[in-house]
Parts: sequence; C-alpha cells; structure tokens
Amino acid sequence: MPGIGISVFLIAIGAILDFAVTINTTDHGVNLNTVGLILMIVGAVGLVLSLAFWGGGAAGWYGPRRRRTIVDDGRGNVVRREDTYR
Repeated sequence: MPGIGISVFLIAIGAILDFAVTINTTDHGVNLNTVGLILMIVGAVGLVLSLAFWGGGAAGWYGPRRRRTIVDDGRGNVVRREDTYR
C-alpha cells in the first residue's frame, strides 16, 4: 500500500520542518513551519483516505471479495463453488 507509506513520509517531513527547524520570523519568504504544518495535514488526510480505500471498512472499498472454485474429478462431475469473504 504505497499511499500509507507516502502519507507517513509526508507527516514525518512536515513534523521535521514544523518542530525541528528554527527560523527568524522577521525574514520574508517561505515560512518552513507553515510548510511543515501543511505537509502534516496533507499526510494525515492521505493516510485516512488510504486506510478507508484499502480496507478500513468491514468489507473494504469494493465490498466483499469472491473466490470461485471449479473442481473436475475426471469422471465428468464438475463442482462449482463460490466463497464470499471479507
């Protein structure tokens, strides 16, 4: 699940920029603390969406999974079975 890894990476980089980098607030330009906060928010939203999409619910995003099995015993008897699981 690459979305979870990327989200955690964004949260970590954002936390480093927000908490570990000291800046002078009188300088003009990009405020790295604000960039860090934005990255943490984007990472958190991505993490929540990834967990919801890839199986956060009872059956995941796509609903229950199905597996179809067909068995032929060699004597002309064919058994079909469909299993539904979460």
